[in-house]
Amino acid sequence: MWILVRASKRVFIPFLAVFLSAWSIIPAHAGVSETVTRPPNILWIVGENFSLDLGCYGANRVHTPNLDRLAAAGIRYDNVFSTSPVCAPSRSAFMTGLYQTSTDTHHMRSHRQDDFRLPAGVRPITHWLRDAGYYTANITHIGERVVGTGKLDLNFVNEGPIYQSKEWSQLKQHQPFFAQINTPEAEYDIYDRRSSEKPRVKWVGEAWHPRIATPNNVTPPPYYPDHDITRQEWARYLNSVSGMDVRVGWILEQLEADGLADNTVILFFADNGRLTARGIHWCWDSGLHVPMILKWPKDYVAPPQFQPGSVNNQVISLLDITATTLWMAGIERPPGMHSRIFLGDRADPPRTYAFSARDRIDETVVRLRSVRDRRYHYIRNFTPGAGFTTLNRYKEKCFLVKPLMRSLFAEGKLNGPPADLMKPFPTEQLYDTVADPHEINNLADSAGGPHREALLRLRAALETWTSETGDRGHFPEAPDIVTPFEKEMHDWFGTPAWYTR
Repeated sequence: MWILVRASKRVFIPFLAVFLSAWSIIPAHAGVSETVTRPPNILWIVGENFSLDLGCYGANRVHTPNLDRLAAAGIRYDNVFSTSPVCAPSRSAFMTGLYQTSTDTHHMRSHRQDDFRLPAGVRPITHWLRDAGYYTANITHIGERVVGTGKLDLNFVNEGPIYQSKEWSQLKQHQPFFAQINTPEAEYDIYDRRSSEKPRVKWVGEAWHPRIATPNNVTPPPYYPDHDITRQEWARYLNSVSGMDVRVGWILEQLEADGLADNTVILFFADNGRLTARGIHWCWDSGLHVPMILKWPKDYVAPPQFQPGSVNNQVISLLDITATTLWMAGIERPPGMHSRIFLGDRADPPRTYAFSARDRIDETVVRLRSVRDRRYHYIRNFTPGAGFTTLNRYKEKCFLVKPLMRSLFAEGKLNGPPADLMKPFPTEQLYDTVADPHEINNLADSAGGPHREALLRLRAALETWTSETGDRGHFPEAPDIVTPFEKEMHDWFGTPAWYTR
């Protein structure tokens, strides 16, 4: 058993006045002379494009024994929400600890070819960790096995190297380490840039993913039409979840084999919601509500919030993993960081609200803002006329449910929630996620009662947040920035015939 004690010595870093305090690790049976200074290793396992579709969250037609065991030995968090429903803005937020809307990293794949720098004093989390003595790695392989993509996908590229290595073999000899593994699932196999030539774009790993889900045994959400294509794509998504769990098993197995399991904090989460037509890109829960599991290592005294096999229901922004990870490493949160600490004796008060934002994604300019408490979800549309049917060439090509719904709608074969999905977004949406987990009954126009109170409260909270955090979504990008994305997406995915007619 190890006891974790903070040393009193602190180091001042100019400008941000950041205090770093080292961890002293003291074996319970040892004398003071045996004290060594080393904080725990930290491993982020980042799933691409998932919502709460794991066995430990009660999902059906998936096989996730490795993540289920991780949850049984750790904490399962039930109310975690990403700051964006798409990867690059979300990652730009949790890699800096500030909302992407505050740092001008809110548009998808922006600032890749200009001289943009993060605001003064804002740094990637790996730079803070490296300065505190951590070895940083973005792992792609364990031996011959592919476990990660090495993905960064950040909306800043001029801050210097983000990681020091991609080699798993370097971790054991470079402790303490901070390692990130971005699983290849769930994603479409699009990066050969030839998607426009394919009749159907396959999922990464589709050929070997466990086939737990089939078109005959799944029940897609009610906002999709009951159709063979819908069931096929829903089954492929669920099988991608099962495939991701296989890779997580390889990671956990090697961690044990290398003798690192007992001194490594494991944090599993997804960067944004489901890779489905109404998931990724949109500010419903299906695009923002993400899984998160934390396992604390045996060699360190656990924080008071940690109980193996427990479930945490507090509202957490995915942004909060930044400050909490720094806390794990014994690093004080930099002043001005939006991220909150949700572990330890000095944890911040739990959030009442989690805020999210969607801005330009590829060539598609739609601005949405979202605020979520434990029950209600409020979404504000700032782009009149925008909706689920707004053109995005990537989604038109890869997400076969979307052109299916266009066709059925034109033929008068959609009704109920699927038909409602084809209408432009109203200015405001409000959902009672307890009574309506699929978010298909908009309560924004309801009169009186608790719904009205929730509407006023969440509307005010969102307006306060956008003001206090300096939401840069108010300032549109110049046309010469947006226009090149139209050609790039056309060359990559093609343009549907309905748009050119």
